[in-house]
Order: sequence, then C-alpha cells, then structure tokens
Amino acid sequence: MNARATNLGLVIFDCDGVLVDSEPLSLACLTAGLNRIGVDIDFATVRARFTGTAMPSIMAHIASDYGVAAPAGFIEAVKAETLALFDAELRAMRGVAEAVAAVGLPVCVASSSDPVRLRHSLTLTGLLPLFGEHVFSSAQVARGKPFPDLFLFAAARMGAAPAACLVIEDSVPGVTAARSAGMRVAGFTGGGHWGHDPAGTGLAEAGATRIFSDFSDLAAVIAAA
Repeated sequence: MNARATNLGLVIFDCDGVLVDSEPLSLACLTAGLNRIGVDIDFATVRARFTGTAMPSIMAHIASDYGVAAPAGFIEAVKAETLALFDAELRAMRGVAEAVAAVGLPVCVASSSDPVRLRHSLTLTGLLPLFGEHVFSSAQVARGKPFPDLFLFAAARMGAAPAACLVIEDSVPGVTAARSAGMRVAGFTGGGHWGHDPAGTGLAEAGATRIFSDFSDLAAVIAAA
C-alpha cells in the first residue's frame, strides 16, 4: 500500500471483534455474569449497549440504570471466565493475519480490553508478532471509548498525526472515539456478533465512512480512505 497515495501514516486496529472473533464469547460471559448478580438483561441488549466498552464503564452504567452494584471480585471473575472460554474457542478473524502483514504502513492495536486480556488474545491467535510492542489499552488513558483519548495516545506513541490515521472498528463507541480524535474510520462487520446487522448501519450512522466484512477487502478500504 502506498502511504503517499492515501495520505495515511498509520492504521489502528481495534482488537475484539476486529482482529479476533471474541465478542460473542465475551458478551456471553458478561451476560451470564450480570444475570447471576440480579441484572435482568439479555444477550441482545448487552451486545447493543456494551460492545466495545471497558468493564469499569459497563458496571457504572449497570449501577446507574439497573441499581445493581458489582460485588467484590465480580469483574475479576468475569474476566477469568472470559479468558478460559478464549483458551477453548477464540479464533482470529479469517484472513486477518495476511491482510495486516500486507498493509505496507505502520500498524498498531488500540483496544478497550485490559492489557492482560489484550495480549492473551493476540498471543493465543498468533497475531502479536504483527504488532510487536505497538499494542495499546484503555488502561493507559484516563477515559476509554467513546472518548478519543486512547486513539490519540496510540497515534502520539506511533508518531502519527491524527488526520493521518485510519481506524478499523467494530463498535459504535469505537467509531465515535475515532471521529472525535479527528481520524478516518472504517467499520468492520465480519465478527460473529454482527449477524443482526451485517450492513453495519449503526457504524455508518456513527461516522464510519466505509463498511466491510472480509479482510480480503482491507487493501481497498485503505486505498479509499
């Protein structure tokens, strides 16, 4: 990919639901955990409201909207259950390794996941060598998505101007964060959690300028950015 042709200096990938097909697994664990502590919520609602959102923000919304506070150890228990399920079932998105390797521009990861889960996911799926140390978590900034802090932090660490960045996102909070950071953003709907809306209507409405569902199209998405 010719960086000069696209005026791009960096491609930033979200992890969950973009690089790895983790959202159906993590959302199922979260739904089950919330049900156990008395929150009357189903998978579809969890998917719609909390995809791409960090656990502290999720639990703040749960406390506000449902009047249920997370008991001691709840977040840690859900994280442990999620990692165990990842060990058994997590897979990289089809074609993602080849597509990322062929980008021809600097790349990094910027994810709402905590650092342990993030690196575990990338290591488990064999994707970590594609990014090396260029893996950034919302734990490194004051505010997670939908605020722009994480993407701005990643761009600064990578030495790229926000306007020269393209973000690949699968969630409305992520798209909103990228747009707020002054970056271009494409929506990815190839994850298992997007069966309800393969056209990515919500992502487009949030500001994604192109929607794609197969990593064989990544080069074209970058060229059109």
